[in-house]
Amino acid sequence: MAAVFLVTLYEYSPLFYITVVFVCFLVTSGLVLGWFGLGVPVILRNSEEAESSTRVLKKRMRQVKNPFGLEIPHPATASVTKGITLTPDCLEDCILTCYWGCSVQKLHEALQKHVYCFRIKTPQALEDALYSEYLYQQQYFIKKNDKEEKYCQLPEDAQVVDFGPVPRSRYPLIALLTLADEEDREIYDIISMVAVIHIPDESYRLSCRILYQYLLLAQGQYHDLKQLFMSADSTAPSPSAESPGERSTDRSLLEKAGLAEDEPELHEENSKDCVVCQNGTVNWVLLPCRHACLCDGCIKYFQQCPMCRQFVQESFPLCSKKEQDEDDSTHILQDVLPGRVF
Repeated sequence: MAAVFLVTLYEYSPLFYITVVFVCFLVTSGLVLGWFGLGVPVILRNSEEAESSTRVLKKRMRQVKNPFGLEIPHPATASVTKGITLTPDCLEDCILTCYWGCSVQKLHEALQKHVYCFRIKTPQALEDALYSEYLYQQQYFIKKNDKEEKYCQLPEDAQVVDFGPVPRSRYPLIALLTLADEEDREIYDIISMVAVIHIPDESYRLSCRILYQYLLLAQGQYHDLKQLFMSADSTAPSPSAESPGERSTDRSLLEKAGLAEDEPELHEENSKDCVVCQNGTVNWVLLPCRHACLCDGCIKYFQQCPMCRQFVQESFPLCSKKEQDEDDSTHILQDVLPGRVF
């Protein structure tokens, strides 16, 4: 009976085609709803609805105050035979201890001891962890906010002109910054900083620089301090200050030692505006590439870094919205107060 009905419907009425299309529509709708649920597929949403789905994860950050700072004011003149000048910048009274020719293995074992055994919050604690595996030690007392340059040099009787070929078993110089006052160690989360410094010598002429900086926390963790690649930094040195030949030589030496990292492209601007809209202030750091190049308005549109095209796994803001508003109000007062009368 059903077959006779379908044949009659096919021969005498266009309702057959309508029925087939309707059945196909129902089947397709059932498949779509079964796959996506009651939510609408992303391809059918407008741009405003798609913003939340393309937003990358926001990394939860905890703000801590770092009482230690260390710079190399004259890297071009530093060498193993001539020594090196260091400029500490500390928020409290500190002790700067320099270890020449420190064992690479013993240093990393000492960092692990900070996590699992005892806290390295004094120079003596680090010396106990190193088992005196270094060639020479120098120590300086640094007053609060004192930026006086400290000169470090191996004694002449050490007769050290280089630390051997790469890979090396000793770091040229390790700088340890610790808080001098016991009460300050109870206030700060960061209780010491270890800086691994490369100094050029006869066998390895890579220019002087800080290779690693480790921040040691009172809770037993330590973190490797990484540089952020700003989209444009007015305080950064000009690329023309170093010749292309020197840059390529340093790059090849870093690759040989296994210390090379992907470097950002040369800066073309001197402002700190967002690289996308050129209007908002840069406030977001993208991970893992560490490019700081997007403002609060543009961060929600990107899953890839606009500078290096690497996929963004996480991101975090440099400052909160409240801090930005306070900073903007401060700038407005600074601009208005000198030349206006209220």
